Amino acid sequence: MNNPLLTRTECAALRGMAIIGIMLHNYCHWLGFAVKENEFTYTVSKCSGLARVLADADMRLPIHLLSFFGHYGVPVFLFLSAYGLVMKYENTAGGKPSKRQTAFVSFLTQHYRKLFDMMIVGFVAFIIFDAITPGRHRYEVMDIIGQMFMFNNLMSSPDRIIWPGPYWFFGLMMQLYIVYRLMIWRRSLTVPVVLVVLCWLLQAFCDPEGDTLNRLRYNCVGGVLPFVAGIVYARRGKELGRAAWATTAMVGSVMVLFMSFNFHTWLWIPLVVCAVGVGTVKTLPRRLCVWLAWMGNISAAIFVMHPLLRKIFIPVSRVGDVYAGLLLYVIASVAVAWFYHESRGLFGNRHK
Repeated sequence: MNNPLLTRTECAALRGMAIIGIMLHNYCHWLGFAVKENEFTYTVSKCSGLARVLADADMRLPIHLLSFFGHYGVPVFLFLSAYGLVMKYENTAGGKPSKRQTAFVSFLTQHYRKLFDMMIVGFVAFIIFDAITPGRHRYEVMDIIGQMFMFNNLMSSPDRIIWPGPYWFFGLMMQLYIVYRLMIWRRSLTVPVVLVVLCWLLQAFCDPEGDTLNRLRYNCVGGVLPFVAGIVYARRGKELGRAAWATTAMVGSVMVLFMSFNFHTWLWIPLVVCAVGVGTVKTLPRRLCVWLAWMGNISAAIFVMHPLLRKIFIPVSRVGDVYAGLLLYVIASVAVAWFYHESRGLFGNRHK
C-alpha cells in the first residue's frame, strides 16, 4: 500500500465526476418530461421510456440520460469512502491509527461529526428558503430528529420524509461506517464478500417495484456492493495499463446501458459504474483530470448546497428554456459551493 492505486488527484477527480452526475441528475429528474431513473426500485416502464428516447433522440436527450443515469454518482462516492477507510485505518505505512481512533464509539463519533458538520449548514439554509417559498415541505418532529441523528433512512416511507431528498446519503454513510467497523475492519475479505452475497439475495427475491426493495436500497443493503468494491480494490487491486483502463471504461459504459434493461443485472450496475469511473480517471488527459479534481475538492459543498439552488432555478426550466435554467443552476451551485468551501477554510485558519 506504499504506492496507492489511486492518487489524491485521481480520487478527487472521481469525486468530481460523481458530484457532477448527482447534481445534474437531481435537477433533470424533476423536469416532468424527463425519463425517470430506477434507483431504489425497478420499474420496467422507465426502461421502456429510456429505449423510446434513445430511438427517437432529440435535443432533450442529454436531459433524459442525466435523469436516468446521473444517480450512479452515489456508488462512486461509496467506493471512494471505503477506499479511504482502508488507506486511513489499514495502511500502516502511513502511521498506525491509535486505539482511540479505532475504538467503536470514538470511530462513530468522529465520522458522525464529519458528516454533521457537512450537512448542517446546507440543511439550515434549505429549510429557511423552503419555508418562505411556495411548495414548502411539511416536516414532522421525528423527521427532523431523524435527519439530525441520521437514522431517517430506517423510518417508514423514507422517500417522502427525507427532505431535501439527496440527504438520505448521510444516513446511508453512517450505517456503512458501522458495517465497516464491526464487520470489515481487521477481517479477511471473506466477510465482506459474504456480506455482498447476502445483500444481493435480499434484493433479488424482492418485488422489483415493492416497498421492501425500496426500504432496503435506502439503507446499507443497497450500498454494500460498491462499498465492498472499494475495500477489495484498496486491499487487492492491481495496476493496469492505460489501454486496459480505457477498455474497461468503454466496455463498462456499454454494459451499464444494457444491464439497465433487466432487474437482476440492474442490481450489479453499481459495481460496473465504479470500474468505469476508475478506468475513466486513469485515461483522462491531465488537464481535464485536474479540473475534475477541483470539482471533487468542493464536492461536499456542492452536495449540501445544490438542493437549495435547484428550488430556485427549476421554475426557469419548467416555464422557459430548459437548458438556460440548467446552466444557471450549475453556475450558481458551483459558485455558492466554492464560496462556502473557501469560507470554511478561512474560518478554520483563524483557529489554528
